[in-house]
Amino acid sequence: MAYLLMFVTLLHLITLAMQFIATMEKSWWEWDGLENSDLWYNCRFDNFTGSWLCTSSKETDWLHAVQILMVISVVFSSVSFLVFLGQLFTISKGGLFYFTGLCQVFAGLTAFSAALIYTLNNREILQDSRELTSGHFGYCFILAWVCVPLLLLSGVIYIHLRKKE
Repeated sequence: MAYLLMFVTLLHLITLAMQFIATMEKSWWEWDGLENSDLWYNCRFDNFTGSWLCTSSKETDWLHAVQILMVISVVFSSVSFLVFLGQLFTISKGGLFYFTGLCQVFAGLTAFSAALIYTLNNREILQDSRELTSGHFGYCFILAWVCVPLLLLSGVIYIHLRKKE
C-alpha cells in the first residue's frame, strides 16, 4: 500500500509538472527550430543578437479555448493534489479519495479537450503565422497529449485508493 501511495503521489507530481510545462513553454508549433508558436507568443530566433524575439499570439476564439482549458487543467490538478494531501491526514481509515480522483479525471478531460481543439483547429489558431506545411507540432503539444492518459490513470487510481493505517 505504501508503494502505491508513493507511486500515485509521484505520478501526480510528474503530470502536474508536465502540464505546467506544456501550458507555459514556447513550443506548441515549430518551424525549422528558428521559429515557434505557443499558447501565448509567436517567437523567432534572431541570429544577430542570439536571442528569441517574441510577439503576442493573434487572439482567436480557438486559441482562447485552448488557453483556458489548459489553465483549468493545471488548476484542477493542483487542487486535486492539495486535497489529496489534506485527505491523507483527515480522512478516516478505509475512506476513499473520490474528490481527488474526480479532480484528476476532470484535469485529464480538460487537457484532452485543449489538445484536441489545437489538433483540429491549428490552421485557424496559427492563421497569420508562416506556412503550416513547413512546420510541425512541438514538444509542449506532445506533453499535453502525454498528460491526458496519465491524468486519467491517476484519477482512476485515486478513486480506487483506500486509506489504511
